[in-house]
Amino acid sequence: MKDYLIDTHAHVDMLELPAEQVLSQMNACGVKKVIIPSVEANLMEKIVSIAERNENVWAMAGVYPSEAKTYTDEVENHIIELAKNPKVVALGEIGLDYYWDKSFAELQKDVFAKQIRLANKLNLPIVVHDRDAHKDTFDILMENNDGSNVLFHCFSGSVEFMRECVKQGWYIALGGVVTFKNAIKVKDVAREVPLDKLVLETDSPYLTPVPFRGKTNYPAYVKYVAEEIAKLRQMPLEELIDITTENAERFFKI
Repeated sequence: MKDYLIDTHAHVDMLELPAEQVLSQMNACGVKKVIIPSVEANLMEKIVSIAERNENVWAMAGVYPSEAKTYTDEVENHIIELAKNPKVVALGEIGLDYYWDKSFAELQKDVFAKQIRLANKLNLPIVVHDRDAHKDTFDILMENNDGSNVLFHCFSGSVEFMRECVKQGWYIALGGVVTFKNAIKVKDVAREVPLDKLVLETDSPYLTPVPFRGKTNYPAYVKYVAEEIAKLRQMPLEELIDITTENAERFFKI
């Protein structure tokens, strides 16, 4: 039995508190491991550095969809170099975001496809950011992915879309949104997702779960995500923790 939680997606580099203080707080709440995603190309080194200094921290490399205009051959080569570090365990978070700005959607698609193929080349799993772009995200993965494991971070699709993703063997990550009273769709997904494809996250400092909604989110708060999903599924919390921790360790090979 795994008696500890894993936060599979926390922007520790964006928190105001020093990383070591965040990790101490996390450990005190039973969260043993955390993975830091990449957003901007110029912050990848910082993220990897935090992971190198801390035994139970790992990093991703990659360029977030809203930063697609910054993706160059030089950035791609930098990702290839960083991926040689055993602390880099995925390409992410990469994908599509049509919520803020669709004016460069074609460029987002192109950069997403390039990074999928790069993950295949590097034999790394892919952590996907998909906001208001479910069909395009799915189609680009189907067209370009050849062998990399896939995880949908902060899953926001329907139960039907979740089932289509799971059919492909892809994983689903749920975070603090599942605790929100009116998050009906996410709660439905939490009830229905196959347990062997579910992992937990915070996306801290964003999407803080109840009872801290409206304040800064921290990796320690992933326990509230676990508690809500266990309640929704009417299953023992310890069992949910055991399964989701095992899934995260298998997906990221940590």
